[in-house]
Amino acid sequence: MSVLVYTENWDGKFKKLSFELVSYATGIAKMLDTKVTAVSIGKVDENELIRLGTYGANKIINVISDKLTIFDSQAYTSILSEIASKENASVIVISNNNEGKAIAPRLSVRLKAGVGSGVSKLPLSLNPFTVYKRTYSGNAFAHVVIKSDIKILTLAQNSFDLIESPANATIDTINPAVDTSLLKTTIKDTQKQSGKILLTDADIVVSGGRGMKSPDNWAPLVELASLLGAATACSRPVSDEGWRPHEEHTGQTGKIIAPNLYIAVGISGATQHLAGISSSKYIVAINSDKDAPIFEAAQYGIVGDALKVLPKLVEAVKEIRK
Repeated sequence: MSVLVYTENWDGKFKKLSFELVSYATGIAKMLDTKVTAVSIGKVDENELIRLGTYGANKIINVISDKLTIFDSQAYTSILSEIASKENASVIVISNNNEGKAIAPRLSVRLKAGVGSGVSKLPLSLNPFTVYKRTYSGNAFAHVVIKSDIKILTLAQNSFDLIESPANATIDTINPAVDTSLLKTTIKDTQKQSGKILLTDADIVVSGGRGMKSPDNWAPLVELASLLGAATACSRPVSDEGWRPHEEHTGQTGKIIAPNLYIAVGISGATQHLAGISSSKYIVAINSDKDAPIFEAAQYGIVGDALKVLPKLVEAVKEIRK
């Protein structure tokens, strides 16, 4: 019996998300008194792979194949199911992002495993196996009981602390046979954004809503983001009006993000918007309406005109940075 964790890499590098997954898997392994096996698919340097051991991975399986250079959920599921069976994995941990959401249901069918999606804490109980997850856009929580022999858990991003638990990890590099009939995905063109922090990667996000009143008023918000090393975002009405590009739209119908800090400026906090940012570790709200729903989700709030508060906030950050 073991805990298997699938760790994504980006151009051969792991991000915080991968280490968070291993930390979480290690926590479960300690509860079950077993070991952690981390799986990486794609070319990753050995020094990068060994970093997974810092967070508790006892064994690292590095899957290398020229047929797996592009993510394809069917092919990746096939590889992961084979490894899970060989490693006698009773719990499989995957991220609750787009890639994880594509893999988890397929893996569930192959392994006849129950799925706990978007979990955010270690299991509350092992018998019965009970996990915790937030529901209704973060306004409620649920305890989900998984009765199958194998459990698949998709971990909500930024919901578990990085915990160093150094293990003497071994690395096994394998080149498995890949069923080419499963390869359905092709990439015709790749365009990478440069010179700007991506929303999905950002630890800090500064976001604006209709309270900014005009696209001409965005300069102090952008300046604040620059000072904080943050990404910029916006609510749907702002992107619909053309004030900001659609790629910055966060919410249920836009990008779902989970930064450490989300600063909402002039955003009222519609349910659809909160659904996309509710996994943020800390939310700071700036709004002139003291009854705005955003304040119910925020840990910190400033009641005031965004156009008056922002310049003062920018000056305060500059003063601290002197």
